[in-house]
Amino acid sequence: MKKFKDLSCVLLVDDDIPTNYIHRKIVQNTNIEVDIKSITSAREALDYLTFSGKYVNDVDALRPGIIFLDINMPGMSGWDFMEEYRKIDAAKKSKIIVVMLTTSLNPDDELMASANHEIMNYLHKPLNEDAFVKIAGKYFEEINN
Repeated sequence: MKKFKDLSCVLLVDDDIPTNYIHRKIVQNTNIEVDIKSITSAREALDYLTFSGKYVNDVDALRPGIIFLDINMPGMSGWDFMEEYRKIDAAKKSKIIVVMLTTSLNPDDELMASANHEIMNYLHKPLNEDAFVKIAGKYFEEINN
């Protein structure tokens, strides 16, 4: 198993439960040692990141190193999430990489993602093992035991 510094958790934010399941399996298949948290709404993901809502007493929860964020979700979209994410204290998100992971073919979405300095990557679903390994290797330092 490979380990990366500051990458102890991956947060999957997608309203589609089967998609979260598939992406969980893909991450597990990479042999990178990481916990995986699946959340089905952008609002809940913000609560998780800010220890509010049902996560108010969950202050020991692992902080994600990578957030894979869907764009098209009911209620609060990925773009709405990013608006709220921007307001989170910089220290709480300093080591978090946000990756838009979407089925959107709208070129405006990709342009908006590239214009947002907090979105590090824009990928089309489904996530694949190579993409995950590349992101981990690009943004996190491998720990050699």
